[in-house]
Amino acid sequence: MVTDAIFKALQVYGISIVISVLVAVLIKIMVSVTGRMEKTKPLDIPTGTVCPVGLGVPDEDVAALSAAIFAAMGPHRILHIAPTSHGWAAGARASQHSHTPGPTGRGPR
Repeated sequence: MVTDAIFKALQVYGISIVISVLVAVLIKIMVSVTGRMEKTKPLDIPTGTVCPVGLGVPDEDVAALSAAIFAAMGPHRILHIAPTSHGWAAGARASQHSHTPGPTGRGPR
């Protein structure tokens, strides 16, 4: 009975060794493959004046986007499209970096 337990423990130990070796080999293969992929020369992306980018959004693009949104959402109206101020983000950032705990700064009661 004790011999069976020892034999079973050695089997489990042997299986774990085999699995560990297989995983190590798999990791070694993956590292070598990704190393070769990084060494390959990246493709040159052609640059030119095919699609010039200017400041601001052209009116035609706003109209096309508005039409696409209307077609997707239904009869909802877009009232105003403009850049927003980031004042709310600065306030949230300041409250996150505050050194006083709790929403009022008094801490737990």
